[in-house]
Amino acid sequence: MTKSERLFEEAVCYMPGGVNSPVRAFGSVGETPRFIERGEGAYITDVDGGRYLDFVGSWGPMILGHNHPQVKEAVLKACDRGLSFGAATEAEVTMARLICELVPSIEMVRMVNSGTEAVMSAVRVARGFTGRDKIIKFAGCYHGHSDAMLVKAGSGVMTAGVPDSAGVPSGCSQDTLTAVYNDLSSVEELFSACGGEIAAVIVEPVGANMGVVPPTEGFLEGLRMLCTRYGALLIFDEVITGFRLGLSGAQGYFGITPDLTTFGKIIGGGMPVGAYGGRREIMEMVAPVGPVYQAGTLSGNPVAMAAGIAQLKLLKETPDFYDKLHQKSQAFFEKVEELAAKSQYSCQLNHVGSLGCLFFTKEPVRDYASAKTSDTKAYAEYFKHMLQAGIYLAPSQFEAMFVSAAMTEEDLGRTLTAMENYFLTK
Repeated sequence: MTKSERLFEEAVCYMPGGVNSPVRAFGSVGETPRFIERGEGAYITDVDGGRYLDFVGSWGPMILGHNHPQVKEAVLKACDRGLSFGAATEAEVTMARLICELVPSIEMVRMVNSGTEAVMSAVRVARGFTGRDKIIKFAGCYHGHSDAMLVKAGSGVMTAGVPDSAGVPSGCSQDTLTAVYNDLSSVEELFSACGGEIAAVIVEPVGANMGVVPPTEGFLEGLRMLCTRYGALLIFDEVITGFRLGLSGAQGYFGITPDLTTFGKIIGGGMPVGAYGGRREIMEMVAPVGPVYQAGTLSGNPVAMAAGIAQLKLLKETPDFYDKLHQKSQAFFEKVEELAAKSQYSCQLNHVGSLGCLFFTKEPVRDYASAKTSDTKAYAEYFKHMLQAGIYLAPSQFEAMFVSAAMTEEDLGRTLTAMENYFLTK
């Protein structure tokens, strides 16, 4: 028995499913979770000494790779000064200014502790600003685990085979309307029926919790147009895409201006953090200036701020960072697509920038329904093969692959070899 297996046996006695987040469970791929001991650059190492090329990257924020020296140094210096104060610090101001400089749609920002909290708060602000109650979300898009957002939420609940969540009273989601991602007519129908009651449309500008599903041409533009026409706010959930697709996120990548934006742990260099921001007139609705209450003792934690500032400055100040990452990712994904085409599974590859997902289905994936046609048993076999080859992928068909700047051509070449060995034997 490995140490990971022993730890998991103990973990299930004290934690539901032996994990602190469902996406860490390996049940859907028939494996035991690997307990990770350390990460360095493009690699993670488990407690048994197994070393893996990491395409999960703490679910996205490790765009520079693990334990980047400048980020680590910033964290250690912040720790020397103290771990938490529950009071204002200069680092919060620096971080807020940096986000506002990098993302043109954001004039004011509020730090929180997670993407879930950022979304929950942004939705509350949207309702307070518009005086309306209803929210439109999209099937398969995940916006955290607050009650109103656990409606056809993708990702973890897709993997577990649970359509929604127990413990959520029906009243909590009665004002959550669900549309079809990449189907503008489904959104138009909802606005036609109750446009005057809709406070906001919230969307992942690239669906990244039902695998990776890029927006079709005109979809995001159409959402912007409808929100403007009906006086609703457009919220971009950029917990995955923010500072991943570019310095101004998906909104800069696609040229769309939302009213509010949410971010997650990438602005903390992978540490627990989130933020939401937007136009000044909207954000001035937030307490203590306005009537929309939201608070958090640990918001703007100085250690997380230090890590985030170091990472964002590196991204900002590294010439052609995103061009180089996207070129490397594009070349890699093109080769993955060639290999997948040779497989009996006729897999579908979706990718945008350094995000990608290989779906085990013959059907092109453009929404929640088509993502669900994937053969999860086939993915599980593929996952196990790659893990044995030292390639760490998400233990779920419905998550993204994240290419990091720390990955070398040799790393990606080794990954392609492992894929080729799998596909050509199937």
